[in-house]
Amino acid sequence: MTKVLVVYTSTMGNTRKMAEAVADGARSVEGAEVLLRESTEATKGEVQDCDALLLGTPMRHRSADARVKKFIEDTIEVLWLRDEMVGKVGGVFSVGGGYGNAGAGVEIAQLGMLAAMAAAGMILVPLPKTTPGAGVAGSHWGAHGRSGGFNMEPVGITDEMLQCAYHHGANVARVAVALQGKNLMARGNQSPSPELIALFSGTQTA
Repeated sequence: MTKVLVVYTSTMGNTRKMAEAVADGARSVEGAEVLLRESTEATKGEVQDCDALLLGTPMRHRSADARVKKFIEDTIEVLWLRDEMVGKVGGVFSVGGGYGNAGAGVEIAQLGMLAAMAAAGMILVPLPKTTPGAGVAGSHWGAHGRSGGFNMEPVGITDEMLQCAYHHGANVARVAVALQGKNLMARGNQSPSPELIALFSGTQTA
């Protein structure tokens, strides 16, 4: 089975709904096994074991939530040092309700998460405009649910936004299933020393 891990954080429940829709979409793909985890509960072992990672966040002042950033720093960055994320499939999604038709800062936040995945050597899956629901929840980089009105009043996310998240999860899972077992990335660059890995992973004091 191809293992798909969906990691998210949520404050008002909207990102959790998007995460569940993403997970349902991934489960719809034959051969995919899906694990849904809050960012504070996801473990390094689960990330090491997955073939695909989908990362979701609510917007926090034009950036990802601090809990998602902590997951990136404590988990993805450490596994990046060890080259353990190379060749895994990645995708992102978000929820927010700031100013602007898509919600202010969506692109910055999603690109920030994708940048961490790219640095780790992951294969990134965007959100084509052909995706069902992309007309209201597409940002090119991943699904985004606008949970606030034009005056920032909370309105929640719609079924069409959840449909977009569902298909984004399915897209990522399909790519992961197609690539499972294939070692496509060149190897040979010198890895950091064990001492440097220990320093950056918090197992050694500076």
